[in-house]
Amino acid sequence: MDSYFTSLRYPFGIDAARGQAEQETDYSAHVEQLIMQVLLTGPGERINRPDFGCGVRRLVFAPGGEIAATLAQTTVYQALNRWLGNVISVSEVSVQASDARLDIRVGYVVKARGQRRYLNLQVTP
Repeated sequence: MDSYFTSLRYPFGIDAARGQAEQETDYSAHVEQLIMQVLLTGPGERINRPDFGCGVRRLVFAPGGEIAATLAQTTVYQALNRWLGNVISVSEVSVQASDARLDIRVGYVVKARGQRRYLNLQVTP
């Protein structure tokens, strides 16, 4: 089923053997890459979509520890539902704040396949 799917890989790279942009043929990996784009893009970074993204990196040094974690949890949940609501159904978001790091765990279902998946991400400045 995945052999009929092709997209550009994120982060962008060149396949040296073929001399072309690297491609992603696994749909589940593509969806994970979409989630990473939403989480790691800060609002204002995209020219034609200034409101795109979540901007969790700016929350790494936010004061308050658990308050920052709760804010990040809400921000992640809202951004994923806004930008990827047609691709995934977010079932859980948990965020733990430590010194200079946020540990984010996202549970989601890939709507097209009905697959339950998890993404664990450590965000540092």
